[in-house]
Amino acid sequence: MSQHDIEHDIEELAGGEFERTPVPKSRLKGWKSFIGMYAGEHAAGTEFMIGPLFLTAGVSAFDLIVGLLIGNLLAVLSWRFLTAEIAIKNRLTLYYQLEKICGKKLVTGYNLANGILFCFLAGAMITVSATAVGIPFDMPMPKLTDTIPNGLTWVIIVILIGAVISIIAARGYDTVTKAANWMSPIIVLAFVAAGVVALKQLGVSSFSEFWDIWGEGSEPFPGQIKFTFWHVVIWSWFANAAMHVGMSDLSVFRFAKEAKAGWATAAGMYVGHYMAWIAAALLYAVYLKSPEAQAFLSNGDAPPVAPGPLANNAIGIFGIIAVVLAGWTTANPTIYRAGLAFQAILPKLSTAKVTILAGTVATIAGLFPAFAMKLLGFVALYGFILAPFGAIIVFEHFFHKKAGIIKNYAQEANLSFNKSVFWAWAISFGLFYFISLQFDVFLSFVTLPAWLLCGALFLVFSKYFQRR
Repeated sequence: MSQHDIEHDIEELAGGEFERTPVPKSRLKGWKSFIGMYAGEHAAGTEFMIGPLFLTAGVSAFDLIVGLLIGNLLAVLSWRFLTAEIAIKNRLTLYYQLEKICGKKLVTGYNLANGILFCFLAGAMITVSATAVGIPFDMPMPKLTDTIPNGLTWVIIVILIGAVISIIAARGYDTVTKAANWMSPIIVLAFVAAGVVALKQLGVSSFSEFWDIWGEGSEPFPGQIKFTFWHVVIWSWFANAAMHVGMSDLSVFRFAKEAKAGWATAAGMYVGHYMAWIAAALLYAVYLKSPEAQAFLSNGDAPPVAPGPLANNAIGIFGIIAVVLAGWTTANPTIYRAGLAFQAILPKLSTAKVTILAGTVATIAGLFPAFAMKLLGFVALYGFILAPFGAIIVFEHFFHKKAGIIKNYAQEANLSFNKSVFWAWAISFGLFYFISLQFDVFLSFVTLPAWLLCGALFLVFSKYFQRR
């Protein structure tokens, strides 16, 4: 991950510069520079899946509308008062900040986890695009409970999409960002248009009728868990846990003049994670009233969640194009970032070669619909694994003087593997993952306790090992 977070898919500012030095004042940007970044980043392929998946979890109107309002606010506050606050003090990338604290060997493990998880996320977005590309070929869409490929047509389309995306990603970050910047406004417009059309198709003419779409909620579909108000709040807060409490976006906000630039994340949360999620949910609400969906439900099966047909039903060919582009704009930079993460582990390989490697892994993952159909659970796992590393940075930054520990200890003591970091993460991860499995606790519910415990244990272990 030596450059992975610098070349974040919304980070036009960094351009691969200042990887191991603080950003100079001459390159700092005002808060307005970050609005477009976050609006474009968070209205993408994942949104077409997440909105419908909320309905499969049986959410009520209050749970969805108010829960998302609060959860996204908590995410914005995390970016503003943790990520941006620390970023402007140190002006370092996440990678270099972690290296100073953890040591190079330990950060290599973080790179590997990042790269693999990014490949799985990119694979889910290749799946999303495939549901649109497959429409003209009358391809059977994957069902909500499908885990393996459902036919040869599906396999061929996924491989072709994965190959094209991987080749473009391998051409470098300039190509990736140009593509994303061109496509993002189209995608946002498509979400707005699809939401408006879906409301008309549902016969909604007042807010009360809009509210009644979800009403008091329902039982979850087969294979899904029931989402309550707190599920929606906590999940939407930690959907980007790796980026805010996990400190990945230190690499973005190190270019900010002031910490108030963190408020710009509201553009992403309330355009993408509010408007777009609800618009995508409306598309699925229309589909659920169709004879096809009712036939699935009457047989006790879960209707498929296929973004391509959903968007096509609302806004036709424009919807198909938007879904392809949305999956593309998420998968493309994600494969690029995964390649950079792998390059830190395989430094002898060129950026192009490791990006193709990452694209191959992502394409294989895209063949299996489970990564997309279980996106709510995967995103929760992603944040749960990576967020505690951010607690290491946060707790050291705010409490190293009170705890009496040396800041950036791996750098000061010339360590390649800081045991304090490893044991803090391993214990917090192991304990709360066990609790989640043993007592069937939704993983997002234990992300914050794991984050807090990891930070506290880091201070305790640092005190002990540094004294020795």
